[in-house]
Amino acid sequence: MRFATTALALTLAGAAALGAQAPAPGRAGTPAPQTPGAPGGAPPQQNNRPRAVQVMTLTGPWPDGGAIPAPFSQAGRDQSPALSWSQVPDGVTSFTLIVHDLDAAVGNGTDDLLHWMVWNIPGTATSLPAGVPQGPTRPDGSRQIGASGPYYRGPAAPANGPAHHYVFELYALDAPVNVAAVGESPAETRAAVMAAMAGHIRGKAVYTGLYKRGQ
Repeated sequence: MRFATTALALTLAGAAALGAQAPAPGRAGTPAPQTPGAPGGAPPQQNNRPRAVQVMTLTGPWPDGGAIPAPFSQAGRDQSPALSWSQVPDGVTSFTLIVHDLDAAVGNGTDDLLHWMVWNIPGTATSLPAGVPQGPTRPDGSRQIGASGPYYRGPAAPANGPAHHYVFELYALDAPVNVAAVGESPAETRAAVMAAMAGHIRGKAVYTGLYKRGQ
C-alpha cells in the first residue's frame, strides 16, 4: 500500500511538471492562439454571396425605349445627348458609361459595336452635358473613347432594315478604373475597362433608344 501511494504521488507530480512545461492552448491563464485579423481569435467568416447591385435611374432627351432624335445620330450633328442620373448608392467613387448597339455584332458575333465609353467620371457627378468635346481626357479627369476615336459616335443603323437598339449603361463603382484612353483599339479598351470594373459595381442604370436612318 505504501508503494502504491508513493507511485501515485510521483505520477501526479510528473503530470503537473509536464503541464507546467507545455500548457495546452486555451487553458485558464494561458491565451489561445489568435487568428490574425479575426476579433477574439475567431476564424474569419466567409461570405461568398454576390453583393447586391442597386438599380439607378438614367434619363436623357427621349423617352426610354423611344426613337433617338436626329441631332444625336451620325446623319445629324453627331452630338452626345445630355444625360442625368439619380438613386446612386453610397460609397461610389466613379462612374462608367458604355453606349453600344445591341444589333450590330462584331468579333464573329461574340460582341456588339461600341459607340461611346466614358470612364472615371467623378463619383460626385450626377450628369453629363450635351455635346461632350472630343479628346481622350476630359477636364474632370474622366476618359473617353468611341468607335472611331476619343469622342461620341452616334447611331447609324441603315434605313433598309429594322431600327437598332442603342443601349446607354451607367455603372456606379466603388473604385476608379485605371485604364488608359489611348494605345489600344476600342474593343480592347472596353474589355480592359470591364475587367477593371469586376467586383466594384455598386449600382447600374440602363437607358435605351431606337434608331435607323430616315426615321
